[in-house]
Amino acid sequence: MMGQQGQVPVLILKEGTTRDRGKTAQSNNIAAARAVADAVRSTLGPKGMDKMLVDSMGDVVITNDGVTILKEIDVEHPGAKMIVEVAKTQDEECGDGTTTAVVLAGELLKRAEALIEQNVHPTVITAGYRKAADKATEILEKSSWKIDPTDSKTLVKLATTSMYSKSASLDSTILANVAVKAVTSIAQEKSKGKWEADLDNIQVIKKHGGSVSDTEVIEGIIVDKEVVHPGMPKNIQNAKIALVDAAFEIKKTEVDAKIEIRDPGQLQAFLNEEEKTLRDYVAAIKKVGATVVFCQKGIDDLVQYYLAKEGIYAARRLKKSDMEKLAKATGAKIVSKIADISKDDLGKAASVEERKIADDHMTFVTGCKNAKAVSILIRGGTEHVVDEIERSVEDALSTVALAIENNNVATGGGSSAVEIAMGLRRYASTVGGREQMAIDAFADSMEIIPKTLAENAGLDPIDVVLDLRAAHQKGKKNAGINVFTGEVDDMEKLNILEPVRTGTQAIKSATEAAAMILRIDDIIASKGGPKGGPGAGGPPGGMGGMGGGGDMDF
Repeated sequence: MMGQQGQVPVLILKEGTTRDRGKTAQSNNIAAARAVADAVRSTLGPKGMDKMLVDSMGDVVITNDGVTILKEIDVEHPGAKMIVEVAKTQDEECGDGTTTAVVLAGELLKRAEALIEQNVHPTVITAGYRKAADKATEILEKSSWKIDPTDSKTLVKLATTSMYSKSASLDSTILANVAVKAVTSIAQEKSKGKWEADLDNIQVIKKHGGSVSDTEVIEGIIVDKEVVHPGMPKNIQNAKIALVDAAFEIKKTEVDAKIEIRDPGQLQAFLNEEEKTLRDYVAAIKKVGATVVFCQKGIDDLVQYYLAKEGIYAARRLKKSDMEKLAKATGAKIVSKIADISKDDLGKAASVEERKIADDHMTFVTGCKNAKAVSILIRGGTEHVVDEIERSVEDALSTVALAIENNNVATGGGSSAVEIAMGLRRYASTVGGREQMAIDAFADSMEIIPKTLAENAGLDPIDVVLDLRAAHQKGKKNAGINVFTGEVDDMEKLNILEPVRTGTQAIKSATEAAAMILRIDDIIASKGGPKGGPGAGGPPGGMGGMGGGGDMDF
């Protein structure tokens, strides 16, 4: 970049810096963003396919989950990274609908590019898109209905729908019931009609071995630790549990210290004092009547021996998060000083036992009254299966929690998208100026959802969308695509339901990302970078080997 001052060139940017302006910059960004959307598009819906991702270390991930795919891909292009952020936001806010949000963002940019070619200014398009997004949210909320947060039948339908597109769909009945049982166990009514379901109180443990149908909810906590001493009991009934985050060890001095001992008696006295301190720790635990001790730090060998002699079950080096979950599940208080422990600090559980799962010994704390923290033990044939089941269960948990907290749902299967598209076309005619072109484009973009569902199921997307439009014109607002029969069907009767929040968040995130990308008309890329290659030193257009044309090379 040079400025002319007389005849002397003035260099403003470093040598080697590349710059794209105007429509070139916009088309590069749109191509990169669409390439990301196309990468996950084939995973949408019950007939969507999975992706196998192999990283530089050779680790393999097999998944259908949009956000997992995009996190695993090493995306270089800055425009493409913004679309990955859409998936991450959707995942954090709703836990499901990531693929929908990304596909919608890609389609909004595709339609916007066509308008830019017709000389519609990007700011006009973004203004129209924002109006359309607000209207779309309003239409979606009008077509939704309230549910009872304690209605487990409806919650199971929601959980099952969220798993339809995953490989877990074969066992979706079992897993949906597991998800609903877990979330309803920890859900609390904060005020009249206002519920809260904090998913941090659900612990998910996965162990390969057995089959997916062996997955279960444990009304209590699974601690991935075994007893510290072989002489300790392996099963304690009606347990009184102490949670200690102090070490059952002699604390070493923090400064260098020397102890001078002049005769053997002094040495023995020193050792006796150490032993007495350790025995006092055990005595304090015994005095309050604790039969189980979970320690966040270490337990000295001598303490282990004395605890075993007293018949006390002990496990050490627990994670802080596990200690907090145990406190919620058992009603115990975490104690920082062993000498100060009292009976009021103890928690209760019907059973604490060590079980062998696969090759590992784990502690099961079960039978907790009014447990505010529960565990899900996921089983599956192989490690990859268990990982994908975990992702599916987490999607289902998020969906159920959203439904409990916001308690309004709408139908899926593309029905909501077509209803929104129809409403937006009516709305566009009431908006003056060129913005109505953008609103029409937004309406067309919404139909990418049923189109993609149809494409992935091997159906004709044009016929499907025309049939859906006809059904919605007749007032059938729940009409969606049944990908198993290829027919237009009532999604409410088929139990294809999803929380409204999933749809509204997808619309908002996709619109904001598209608007931001469209407003960029200048890309200045500095020379070199941490990795070099097309995404760093070359012209912006590389996403792991993707040029400006949007071809992808994984």
